[in-house]
Amino acid sequence: MRVEPSVPADVLAAIRAPLEGRGAERADAPLLQPLNLLLDLAGEAMRTRLFVVQSEGGAERCLRPDFTIAIARQHIESGRPAGRYHYQGAAFRASTAADRPEEFVQVGLEVFAPPDGAAVAADAEVAGLAWRAAAAGGRDDLSLWLGDVALFGAFIESLDLGETLSGRLRRVAGRPRLLSAELSRMGDAAPAGGGGALAGLLAGLSEAKAAALLEEVWALAGVEPVGGRGPAEIAARLVRKAEAAQAPALTEMQGSAVQAFMAIDDAPGPAFARMRELAGKRGAALTAALAGWDARLADLTEVVPVERIRFTPALGHAFDYYDGVTFEVRSAAVGAERAVAVGGRYDGLLARLGGGASGGAVGCMVRPWRAYAGGET
Repeated sequence: MRVEPSVPADVLAAIRAPLEGRGAERADAPLLQPLNLLLDLAGEAMRTRLFVVQSEGGAERCLRPDFTIAIARQHIESGRPAGRYHYQGAAFRASTAADRPEEFVQVGLEVFAPPDGAAVAADAEVAGLAWRAAAAGGRDDLSLWLGDVALFGAFIESLDLGETLSGRLRRVAGRPRLLSAELSRMGDAAPAGGGGALAGLLAGLSEAKAAALLEEVWALAGVEPVGGRGPAEIAARLVRKAEAAQAPALTEMQGSAVQAFMAIDDAPGPAFARMRELAGKRGAALTAALAGWDARLADLTEVVPVERIRFTPALGHAFDYYDGVTFEVRSAAVGAERAVAVGGRYDGLLARLGGGASGGAVGCMVRPWRAYAGGET
């Protein structure tokens, strides 16, 4: 396993310092994480990047690829309505690139609080802290890239596409490959009965009922699932397949609007002006979402030079549980594909972990070796 070089202790402390303030508690996560849970929550695309191990009793686990899900679970188990946690430790992700480390250090911050009127300020605060932590590594070529999964959802709502089609587009908002596949269908008619009989049957059920039916079919057939996939994950994939095959595609005009929206890459002011130009007639949600961005930017520009900020709706992360603001701190020397820091809002993850529907969460992670001016180039 390729291990990332270490950062000098004083530089590491400086990078970590911005994340430790305001009463943040030190948190940790077990080295081994449940494989099925990670795949259900982080997305099937992560499978090839996980180091899978067989634990006692035959359950498949993986070396932790990230801290967010584990710390979110710990927070939910604490029963507290709010919490603020910083961390530092090794994470593990497989890579086919010979120059990419597979074991590396992460430092980060996770903030949990009800998603009330303070959520906008929390988004700006955490993005600003990620910037300060990254800048503490000594690089002078940093830029802050912003995106927003919820903003894409508001734009889709403005186009009045219908519930099924708009819901499918929202689900792939932060996943460029799946969104590209959806856009490639524009102008096509939906094939009748596509996706297969089982997929079509499951598509009419809730996720829980679909998983239960799939387990019943397995039991009747004497089938044991293999490869780490659980019934909920397989049912969800079959449902998505059925929806993609049966639902109507975007028209040429609608698809062109979505493509133009996702191609936006500019300073925030011009980027938001372009969004307003592209919006359809039902733009109330988009107008409200952009008003929230005015407040975030007012806070962010107190920390980040305005000329260093870019906005692009296409910004997505390796983990697809983000459902609101997303951000990356990039270094020109390190390259856009190797972000120095990443983060965003992931309120829905708490509900998926059993924490109820009223929780809110935003966090960030910094790669110290990438932030260090004497490190990766």
